[in-house]
Amino acid sequence: MKMEDDAPVIYGLEFQARALTAQTAETDAIRFLVGTQSLKFDNQIHIIDFDDENNMINKNVLLHDAGEIWHISGSPADKAVLTTCYNKTSESRVLTCAAVWRMPPEWESGSHESPDDSSNNPQTLELLCHLDNTAHGSMACVLWEPMGDGKRVISLAENHVLLWDLQESSTKATISSSATLEGKGQLKFTAGKWSPHHNSTQLATANDTAIRGWDLRSMSQIYCIENAHGQLVRDLDFNPNKQYYLASCGDDCKVKFWDVRHINEPVKCLEEHSHWVWSVRYNHSHDQLLLTGSSDSRVILSNMVSISSEPFGHLVDDDDLSDNEENQQEDKGKEPLQDSIIATYEEHEDSVYAVEWSAADPWLFASLSYDGRLVINRVPRALKYRILL
Repeated sequence: MKMEDDAPVIYGLEFQARALTAQTAETDAIRFLVGTQSLKFDNQIHIIDFDDENNMINKNVLLHDAGEIWHISGSPADKAVLTTCYNKTSESRVLTCAAVWRMPPEWESGSHESPDDSSNNPQTLELLCHLDNTAHGSMACVLWEPMGDGKRVISLAENHVLLWDLQESSTKATISSSATLEGKGQLKFTAGKWSPHHNSTQLATANDTAIRGWDLRSMSQIYCIENAHGQLVRDLDFNPNKQYYLASCGDDCKVKFWDVRHINEPVKCLEEHSHWVWSVRYNHSHDQLLLTGSSDSRVILSNMVSISSEPFGHLVDDDDLSDNEENQQEDKGKEPLQDSIIATYEEHEDSVYAVEWSAADPWLFASLSYDGRLVINRVPRALKYRILL
């Protein structure tokens, strides 16, 4: 039975889960990876393929017996390679470790049929290497170099930023440089994002209520937004088309937008969620589209067009706004388009810990709640055509 085009597609994992990523290097098939959190059973990575034509999900399961998964991220260059951050108990102490893995060869081609026995008889991920963090403490996340060749990753461990070189087909990882957050208070990174701009030389991190920018060449801080949120900052994302723009979200239920050149106050603030906001993601192609997921069990799709790269419905360069008088004359009579909440999605019944846009289809996104429910939704068709036409 073919469902309506805009109807959500729901998939239930048998385990609790909070780690979700789009398979970044896969630009043909719509594919997401989900990591489970189970204390009793072996943990798994579910490979979720979405069949757009038939509105169906095909899944495959790989074993991740190293521990419960807190963060997952796919290589931008090799669709078979991924990193996870997972809990490991040693000497009655829980440490969050990180490793680089490879999927079995038949999953690489993307041409496999969904074998019915994959969940009863799952294959195991191949360990390529550990990102050894014994000296630095628990890992919060691993970030791949955006648009990179899959040879550089950053890990955030407690109050350390570690830049790793992956060598010998990712079977060896060495720290090439590092930085340590000094000061008083809770100096533990909660989130980070490697900027796709400035030749991948900048990183943003969150710790407690602060957001910091780092220059990866000198490993030094370049800006600090001290009280970016009233409570803990949970997630960050860079606008893919505007190099100084950054979105953040946190436990104060707010989503804020920053121009990191002017950090005294946010450019914009959204207050649509009624509980902690765990995840914020810009659409890769149309940066006015923004997804957020929260402990209020809702996913909100916002149209932040006034601070997008197309505030008048066409591309505007930051420099044009100040220099180009012709453009100014043309746009003077026009008001920037109005920001709005496009849709609130209520298919979840538990905290939504992650939202991600598809790497293959800019109009499609997934959200994951702690009870293991994955929901795939589309941008409403009417809005899609309004943006395109």
